[in-house]
Amino acid sequence: MAWNEPGGDNKDPWSGKGGDQGPPDLDEVVKKMQDRLGGLFGGKGGGNRSGGGPSAGPSGIKGIAALVVLGLIAMIGFKSFYTVAPAERGVVLRFGAYHEITQPGLNFLIPIVDDVIKVNVDQISSFPLKDTMLTRDENIVDIELTVQFRVQDPVDYLFQDRVPDKTIRDATETALREIIGKSDLDFILTEGRGSIAADIKRRVQELVNSYSTGLTVTSVNTLPAKPPEQVKSAFDDAIKAREDKTRQENQAEAYANDVVPRARGAASRVIAAANAYKQQVIAEAEGETSRFLAILKEYEKAPEVTRQRLYLETLEQVMGETNKVIMDVKSGNSLMYLPIDKLIESRNETTRSTGNSQPKADSEPVEELLRTDSRSRRTR
Repeated sequence: MAWNEPGGDNKDPWSGKGGDQGPPDLDEVVKKMQDRLGGLFGGKGGGNRSGGGPSAGPSGIKGIAALVVLGLIAMIGFKSFYTVAPAERGVVLRFGAYHEITQPGLNFLIPIVDDVIKVNVDQISSFPLKDTMLTRDENIVDIELTVQFRVQDPVDYLFQDRVPDKTIRDATETALREIIGKSDLDFILTEGRGSIAADIKRRVQELVNSYSTGLTVTSVNTLPAKPPEQVKSAFDDAIKAREDKTRQENQAEAYANDVVPRARGAASRVIAAANAYKQQVIAEAEGETSRFLAILKEYEKAPEVTRQRLYLETLEQVMGETNKVIMDVKSGNSLMYLPIDKLIESRNETTRSTGNSQPKADSEPVEELLRTDSRSRRTR
């Protein structure tokens, strides 16, 4: 039931008096709070409740001072700790001057005296660069690239260079003009893309290090170089001619790779045949010499016998290659010609026609002819 409902005891929750419905005394509330704070900080709270005057003022000031001190302590404790993210580094300034670098995690600082600047050292930043350059062989080419970098030294990044991001842009343009100015157009348009990017990265890093920017170049990505639009058609014709030249050179090299080995093989065969013929002639000459020396030795021992044997061997060699036989019969003045080759051929044909697998000896026709000739001579 509410305290002011009809029939209630009508007790005032503010004053604690049942019949008085007015607001509570503000001075009394303040005095109670002062007494309580004074009791906390060593004051005598009980004796100040009845008397009001002289002791109430100093107790109130002490309480307020205590509250202020507690607030300052809480604020100092809250401001004395800070956290650094894993990708960051904390640069601590003490009285405005560099003091130290703090690592990721919870760190401590002196409030009011120290200040912390957090720098992200893992974030990769990039910027594009596109410009028209003059090559060493006095040609104009359009170059476009992208440079990626990050902070390596937070102290140098914050205090050594005023605008390190602008410095790295200027260093990139300087390095690009230097390297393109030392290269020929054909090299830039064809196989020099990778080496040019590596040279630009190295040169830019040298420049930013000399200015102590605290930055490191992570990569330089170059797009294919191209000529200006005003002369693009002429460059296309030149590139086409270069491609035709390369194709014809490749075809000529392929033809040479096919012809040269075959020519070398044929030359090797000729040389091998000549060496074989040389060895054969030498061997035959050495054999003839050895045979002649052997015959000479035998001839010196028995000249007549050796001469007769040489004569017979020569006749055997000469007459052995003919198929005609001439016989000299001592009892008559005529020579008899025996066509042995014809007789052998007729005999073989007869054998093939009759199917006889074992024909008579080849000498039988000759003997038959000899017997017939003897009979005819005796008859005469």
